[in-house]
Amino acid sequence: MLCATLCVLLLIWAPVAPGPSTPWKRDTGQSSSSDVDIYSFHIDSRVSSRYAHTVITSRVANRADQSREVLFEVELPKNAFISNFSMTVGGKTYVGEVKEKEVARQQYDKAVSRGETAGLVSTVGRTMEEFKTSVTVAAHSKVTFELTYEELLKRRHGQYELLVKARPKQVVSNFTISVRIYEPQGISSLEAQGALTTNELSSVVQTTLTEKTAHVLFSPSEEQQRLCKDCGDRGLSGDLIIKYDVSRELPGELQVVNGYFVHYFAPTIDLRIPKSVVFVIDRSGSMSGSKIIQTHEALLQILGDINEQDHFGLISFDSSVSLWKETLVKASPGNLEEARAFVKSITARGATDINEAVMQGAQLLSRAREDKSIPEFSASILILLTDGDPTSGVTNLDQIQANVRQAIQKKHTLYCLGFGFDVNYKFLEKMALENGGVARRIYTHSDAALQLKGFYEEVATPLLLEVEVLFLHQGVANLTRSSFSQYYNGSEIVVAGRLLDNSLDTLVSEVQAQSSNAKEMFRLEAPVAPETGFQDEQYIFGQYIERLWAYLTVQQLLERELLVSDQEKAQVRGRALELSIQYNFVTPLTSMVVTKPEDGQSSGPQVAEKPKEEQDLEETNRDMSFTKSSGHRRFHHRMPQGPQGPLGSGSADTGSKRAVRKKLAGRGGHSNTGYVRANFPLPDSEYHLYSGPRPFPDPRILDHPPVLATVVPSPEPPLSVRFLVPSKVQVLPLCFDMPVSPGQTLLLFQEPTTGLAIFAEVGAQSRGSFSRIKIQISPSVVIRASALEVTLLHTATVQTWPWPDVSYTSDSLSVSVAGRVLTVTTGDSSVEVLVHQLQSRTHLWARVKDHAYSSGTGGLIGQFQDNISYEVKDSSSRSARIEVRGNVLDATSARSVDYSTLSRQKVDCWLVPPTGLLRDPAAYVSASL
Repeated sequence: MLCATLCVLLLIWAPVAPGPSTPWKRDTGQSSSSDVDIYSFHIDSRVSSRYAHTVITSRVANRADQSREVLFEVELPKNAFISNFSMTVGGKTYVGEVKEKEVARQQYDKAVSRGETAGLVSTVGRTMEEFKTSVTVAAHSKVTFELTYEELLKRRHGQYELLVKARPKQVVSNFTISVRIYEPQGISSLEAQGALTTNELSSVVQTTLTEKTAHVLFSPSEEQQRLCKDCGDRGLSGDLIIKYDVSRELPGELQVVNGYFVHYFAPTIDLRIPKSVVFVIDRSGSMSGSKIIQTHEALLQILGDINEQDHFGLISFDSSVSLWKETLVKASPGNLEEARAFVKSITARGATDINEAVMQGAQLLSRAREDKSIPEFSASILILLTDGDPTSGVTNLDQIQANVRQAIQKKHTLYCLGFGFDVNYKFLEKMALENGGVARRIYTHSDAALQLKGFYEEVATPLLLEVEVLFLHQGVANLTRSSFSQYYNGSEIVVAGRLLDNSLDTLVSEVQAQSSNAKEMFRLEAPVAPETGFQDEQYIFGQYIERLWAYLTVQQLLERELLVSDQEKAQVRGRALELSIQYNFVTPLTSMVVTKPEDGQSSGPQVAEKPKEEQDLEETNRDMSFTKSSGHRRFHHRMPQGPQGPLGSGSADTGSKRAVRKKLAGRGGHSNTGYVRANFPLPDSEYHLYSGPRPFPDPRILDHPPVLATVVPSPEPPLSVRFLVPSKVQVLPLCFDMPVSPGQTLLLFQEPTTGLAIFAEVGAQSRGSFSRIKIQISPSVVIRASALEVTLLHTATVQTWPWPDVSYTSDSLSVSVAGRVLTVTTGDSSVEVLVHQLQSRTHLWARVKDHAYSSGTGGLIGQFQDNISYEVKDSSSRSARIEVRGNVLDATSARSVDYSTLSRQKVDCWLVPPTGLLRDPAAYVSASL
């Protein structure tokens, strides 16, 4: 599964033996991790005219006396397409084949119905996606993994960037990173950066640069792999960043090879075009805490960078819209100082009226054009920053998009920045694309302000408007996008296509554009026959211009699918699918099917899919695996893994077994075969899997797919709720199961200095889920939330709202809802209640986003305010002895769900008994809310 970044980015995990950091993997022998030896690890990347072709080859030997499972795991850039994967085991090579998703689904279903293993796992990250697979390797045998992916490097801030992160987890006897670059225009600059180029390793990086080629080689010895910071016996851990740019004596470059061509356009222009920019800033309650602080920080820096020729405006909005000024103003020192004061005054509160805010922003720009208060030839830009769905005013997404199109009328460009994962990214992406811009997700990490500022810098300096790339021949066909509203400094426009006229000797292009004071025309010519420089096989891979054209065409067709009518979608998808299969690309429309060898026999297929950025992580971060146990199959539930951020929750909900038995109970103490849905993690239990179809684990299916099973009866276990406790220094968090009964209340958080407290009630029929959350601000101010309504008790006043309509603001309290998140802000504290709609019930969870903790802060969540420190005394693949809070506890490896985020991601953790971790477990349980 892969999806869009602007650099080549690889995070490499080499194959490893099972251990505490990978507790889910099967260990088929009692061997140490050193038995799995990565004796060769090569990354070979070739960049030909910006198009990168990267091959990762890992050779691993099992030196144990028993078979071992070997894991191959790499992270790839989101905008890359996998184009090949193979495993060679026992002299036989198993090659991945790209197929339409539906065809792959059918093949998968047939294999699973025969009881065969399956499950190539991929997850979505900030700029990358993960590819991983494993294979059982016989004693004293070897396996070779080879993965290929391709992508077009985009120019940002005047450079192309290729980044490789290496973390093999052991010293490798033959470790090489080789990057070869060929640019017919010539290479004007080249530098290697990153952790692998500093201190002891600086001499290992070898750089060779000629007029048109470059070679960067990193091949450290075993001793050198132990020298770098954070290295040692676990080998290298760092990154290698290669930045370069090309010579630009001409405004662009036109290349033709074997009937395909590519046109690069990045002219050097001294005179910039002035711009008019309106920042539309979400200040709703969900922006409270770090989001609004980072927004302040970014905007203050951006205001310091606005050119004095530019005009600008500021709008902040919640359920109402506030304009800093009624008209655009010039970026004079006085106006900028006033703007800084306005930015500092923005505070988070209320609901979210995106429609009215963007409409008023468009009107600001349109009025400025009508009254000619801005230059005639200037770039008009709207930048929207929001972190949630529209909850006030017009909330119908289609209507908002239609209103914005009507207001903008192709006169301005709209860029949409989605803050975090609570936004409807697909909505923002479509709205931006419809109005000439793009959408970008801003990740809620410590560098969010830098992300915001970095995006602004990309659009800060427009050089040309209304750019049109034309080809002066009738025989040109299948062009990629050739019209662009702006060309920005430091970027590059790329157009590719096919030549149908074989008689042409020369291809001629003409670029027409508007500069700040005149119409401009740029003309380029290229011979149709390939130049001799293209014959350097050391740098060139296959028909790279044809593959570049196919790659760019598929990317743009996938974007176009968002914009066209339902009648056109089938045609657009069909063309994208056809090209994906023809060029063996794993795209959102295709899957790569790999037949996996297992115990000397061919096993069921693994399926790699590529998610779309707009998919909720809760819909994509999910997988299932099957391992052998006593001649049967043991069903393991792998739960969504998330970032080790705020304290999360995962319910052990062993009541799921009871629900299964209730549906399947049959004669003679055994269950009849049938479909069941597993909503919460099932404890390790024996399942006898029968032959028969099992639904494909489609990433779009909410919760988990049904499993054909019969259950071995066992005593009903008690209910429990699982809590996650992040660690200060350890990679894995701790987790514990809190026993509960229906109707009981748990104290999640308590602050004695302010009186703030949070309670959660276990639903009577919800099998371990929280059905209500109570937030006590003070004895006289209480908020009670369920999935349907929110009630505020304020002194003698009681107010109740249906969930979507919650909106309350006073001097000391703000209560608002954005999508499935209720935000309560009081003073310096901010609490969120998240609603998770599971398969058969609703589960609420509370998280404290901002708070000034004291030494007396308590509760099941509150007492772990600073995360926790623990030490692993000894461990195996499934268990450990852990010292924490002065106690040595028996721990087992587990997986859970982080319910503190809407994405419900999977988290590996060490499961410990609550009695050894909590100060007094009984003190957190009461009879009622």
